[in-house]
Amino acid sequence: MARRGTEAFPDLGAHCDREDCNQLDFLPFGCDGCGKVFCAEHRTYLGHGCARAADQGRTVVVCEACGDAIERTGKKTDAEILEAHARSRRGCDPARKRKPRCPARRCKETLTFSNTSVCKGCGQKLCLKHRFPADHECDTRVSPARRAGDCGRDAQKINKDGGGWALPPLVRNFRMF
Repeated sequence: MARRGTEAFPDLGAHCDREDCNQLDFLPFGCDGCGKVFCAEHRTYLGHGCARAADQGRTVVVCEACGDAIERTGKKTDAEILEAHARSRRGCDPARKRKPRCPARRCKETLTFSNTSVCKGCGQKLCLKHRFPADHECDTRVSPARRAGDCGRDAQKINKDGGGWALPPLVRNFRMF
């Protein structure tokens, strides 16, 4: 077990548990394999000779063609694993790796996390250039289950009695008991 801190500050930091180091580190690292405490230099499994260093866990090889992750089993090389993947029943289909594209006419923009917008009228995922209904062929006659924000649109309509906000029909007719 690592000695903790200094005489003046016993709760501050810890000494490295490696026998030839014993360095006082104020931000020590705990090993999840052996449970000992180490300095920054000896924090890795190989750095302090941990028995868990031989355990590589589950690792995968990623196929460049289709993007599938194939788990490494046995002593096969990466090339052998990828070759077996290509010959497998499921096979290697490069069509599965295709990224989603904007459905607007003549747009070839790839949809990513940062440039995707969902149309509130038709519910389609579009690029930022075509996010407004006027910029794409928006079909507003889509079922209400697919549309987002209907309740908010109804609440913004002005009340017929002379002003103010009107509650949407779903909320207005809601009975608690």
